[in-house]
Amino acid sequence: MASMIPMKNFENGLTKDGFYGFSWTTLFFGGFPALFRGDFITFLGLFAVLFVIALITAEIGAFILMIAWAFMYNKYYTKKLIGKGYRFNGSAEQNAAAANAIGVSLD
Repeated sequence: MASMIPMKNFENGLTKDGFYGFSWTTLFFGGFPALFRGDFITFLGLFAVLFVIALITAEIGAFILMIAWAFMYNKYYTKKLIGKGYRFNGSAEQNAAAANAIGVSLD
């Protein structure tokens, strides 16, 4: 199950929610969580890859890929936010749990 961690870009003051853990919304709705989070390139890339894999494997490959992607997407998205300058902005315990789950160190 996914957990949310508040994140803030201290350079421009913007805040977003980061996530870590299994993404049920990604499993059930495919790339739409990426689209709703403003992660358009990931949405388009995932759609294209799933479309091609579905054509090649009679849809079973796309199903397997969606299960794998549901395990990876939240971590990928949160690391992408960190790369854009966002930092964890929760309590010390929340920040430590998120950093540990994602595999990053706290600054």
